[in-house]
Amino acid sequence: MKPGFAALPEPPYYAVIFTSQRTPGDAGYSEAAERMLALAAQQPGYLGVESSRGADGLGITVSYWASLEAIATWRAQMEHAATRDQGRAQWYEHYELRVAKVERAYGWSRGEPEPRP
Repeated sequence: MKPGFAALPEPPYYAVIFTSQRTPGDAGYSEAAERMLALAAQQPGYLGVESSRGADGLGITVSYWASLEAIATWRAQMEHAATRDQGRAQWYEHYELRVAKVERAYGWSRGEPEPRP
């Protein structure tokens, strides 16, 4: 697996796609984001994460989960809920969240003849 890519099981599983536009400055965001990644990784049903943020503040984080129940449990986790509230108050101008069921997945790397189905 390439660095930055989540190692995932065979589908089906779920993806939570969080697209956000940050406010200027850090104001503790980086520490909170690292804490949320560590906390999510401890949750039952957590499979992995992939994340990127551009210089303009637009970011996309995709977390992967084994079930809708695991996603609901993560959403209700108290520290996550408090950090989410802080994000709305301080760190985000706007965000969109989407939950999708992954039914098919494959990848490719340079040097391979064709995508792995």
